[in-house]
Amino acid sequence: METHTLKTASADLAYDVRGPLPTTDGRPPLFMIGQPMDAAGFAALAARFPERTVVTYDPRGLGRSIRRDGRVDHTPQTQADDVHAVIEALGAGPVEMFASSGGAITALAVVAKYPADVTTLVAHEPPLITLTPDGPAAVRARARVREAYEKRGWGAGMAAFVAMTSWEGEFTDAYFEQPEADPAAFGLPTEDYGSRDDPLLSDRSWAVSSYRPDTERLAAAPTRIVIAVGEESEGLLTGRTSVATAELLGQRVTVFPSHHGGFCDGEFGYPGKPDEFAHRLRQVLDGAS
Repeated sequence: METHTLKTASADLAYDVRGPLPTTDGRPPLFMIGQPMDAAGFAALAARFPERTVVTYDPRGLGRSIRRDGRVDHTPQTQADDVHAVIEALGAGPVEMFASSGGAITALAVVAKYPADVTTLVAHEPPLITLTPDGPAAVRARARVREAYEKRGWGAGMAAFVAMTSWEGEFTDAYFEQPEADPAAFGLPTEDYGSRDDPLLSDRSWAVSSYRPDTERLAAAPTRIVIAVGEESEGLLTGRTSVATAELLGQRVTVFPSHHGGFCDGEFGYPGKPDEFAHRLRQVLDGAS
C-alpha cells in the first residue's frame, strides 16, 4: 500500500493505493469512500479484493486529511470536489466506487457533478433522512441526538444515536415519549469529556443527511448506480433511507449481507460479515443485480 497526500487549495487529502496504477487487469481502480468513516474503516473490505487496485481516502477534516478552508461543517458538494480531485490525481481514468453511509451521499454528488468519473457506483445505505415518508420526524430525531450530545457529552450523544438508528419503523410519538437513552446501558462512558466537535453527533454533518440527490443529473449520467442495503437493516432508519433513495431513482434496493457496517471486522464494534459482503460486492460490480 502506498499513501499519498494531494494538496488542493483548501485541504490536504490523504489517500491510499493498494495495487498498481495503471491497473494490470484492465479494470478501473475500485475506490471506497465513507463519511464520517475514513480510510481505516475499509481495511477489512479492501483486503478481500487482492486482485483489484483499491483506493481509499480520508475526507477533509477527518483522519489524516487536513482542511485549510476555515470551516468545520461537512457538505456533499465540497467532498464531491475532493473525490474528483483524487480521481484526477490517480491518472487512471474513471473508477468503480463502493460508498457507504455518508460516503454514499458524497458519491451521488460526485456522479451528479462529475458523471465521467465513475463507471459503477454501489451506494450502500445512504442516510438521506428527509426522503423517508416521516422525514420531518426523522429530522426531529436527529436533533434529539445533537441535544443529548450538547447537554451531556459524547456518551449520551452516542446512546441517543444508537437509540435512533436501532428504532424500527417510522418515528412515532412512542419514540419521542421515551426517556433519554442511558449511555451506561450501551456500555458507553457517562463522563462528559467536554468536546462537542464529533461529526456524527453534532450538527456539522447535517448538510449530508439533509442532501437531496439531483435525479435529473443522475439519470443523465452514464454511471450504473446501485443502491444497496444490508439484510439486517430492514425497517431501521438506514434501511428505510436506502429504500427511499432507490425509489427516488426509480429502482429497487439491492440486498447485501449483514448491517450498516457489514463490510467491517469487529474492530469497530458489532462485527459484520466481510467475507460474505465482499463476495456480494464482487457479484454486483460484475453486473449482477
